Amino acid sequence: MASPGGREVTFSIVARDAATGDMGIAVSSCILAVGRAVPGARPGVGVVAVQARSRRGLGTAILDGLAAGGAPEDLVRRAAHSAEDADRQIAVLDPEGRVAADTGRGSFPVGGHLLGEGFSVQGNMLASDEVLPAMAHAFAGASGNLPDRLLAALTAGQDAGGDLRGRQSAALLVVSGAPAAAEDDGVRMDLRVDDSGDPVAQLRMLRNLQRAYDERDYEYLALFAPEGARELYAALAASRRGDREAARRALEAMRSRPGWSGWLSAMAGDARLSAVSQLLG
Repeated sequence: MASPGGREVTFSIVARDAATGDMGIAVSSCILAVGRAVPGARPGVGVVAVQARSRRGLGTAILDGLAAGGAPEDLVRRAAHSAEDADRQIAVLDPEGRVAADTGRGSFPVGGHLLGEGFSVQGNMLASDEVLPAMAHAFAGASGNLPDRLLAALTAGQDAGGDLRGRQSAALLVVSGAPAAAEDDGVRMDLRVDDSGDPVAQLRMLRNLQRAYDERDYEYLALFAPEGARELYAALAASRRGDREAARRALEAMRSRPGWSGWLSAMAGDARLSAVSQLLG
């Protein structure tokens, strides 16, 4: 999935969470918007990483092969025998945790891949031979859920040198091990940093923000949500801890903003704002 004449010089990890069945990929590179180029995933089907110089559409073709019942090892072997993909680097994971990877003979050194139980780390044009072992060790030893373990591996790879050329973008994509349905699209997380001086650190910040939204951590959101919404979360946080005066100040600050009084009236039936109103009595 490289751009014409270009290379996705990248380090990444694909992995499955044995407890939940979720599958994911984390990737970073010194190219713009690596999340558009390298990761591919379908709920209930699998996850792929397509790196180095691979033809466009290879990731989609591999996911189609998984959906048709193909095994990761067979699909990787088939791609490895394709002459036009001598510079390719791919990793494939299915919902059962079967994983396979290949690094083409034309991929930039330092590069390669390492397979583990339910995961694979891979990279090319790396800063050192320590990048991939550091990622594998970090993932295997990390606690928490799959996004956090994937980020631990990506962080370890960056700390070991990462991409030889520098840093620009990163992405984190996690999907369900079960097929998508009308009530659930199966996408558990899809975060991207397209252009940053420290994309892995920025990706961790986005992960923390997403966690705060998911867990309704109003204290965190009062500090790190977009500026225009911080008073709302400050009011909710104050309500949760029973701080009447702080809740009043936050609501007054919200009402002073153009348009917010009407929005608050429209949200009068929201259980969260109702709790604030009850506190203010």
